[in-house]
Amino acid sequence: MERVFLALGAISAFIAVSAGAFGAHGLKTRLSPDMLVIFETGVRYHMYHAFALIAVAWAYARWPNSSLIVWSGWLFVIGTVLFSGSLYILSISGLRWLGAITPLGGLAFLAGWFCLAWRAMQR
Repeated sequence: MERVFLALGAISAFIAVSAGAFGAHGLKTRLSPDMLVIFETGVRYHMYHAFALIAVAWAYARWPNSSLIVWSGWLFVIGTVLFSGSLYILSISGLRWLGAITPLGGLAFLAGWFCLAWRAMQR
């Protein structure tokens, strides 16, 4: 799992950098300022959680076979798809109902951080 989460973190960071460049150069003149801010929020949290996945890979190397670490990693992946993905699509399409999905991604992020912290505090 260490390699899986390291690879997912690196791929996620690659996608976040690409999305950030796309937003800065390709969308700046096409989106309203408020939609661009929404897109940039998606990119920011995407990158934070790409780094989180890399931290999960490190944590898994330290605590092999920890189900909490594995849950943490998959919750970060789910959170990225739901949170950042919904913000990307919302900002580009204007489909406001996607805003209802975004908090589910936020909850997945919170649960992932909780699992990681819980494991770190165990002996």
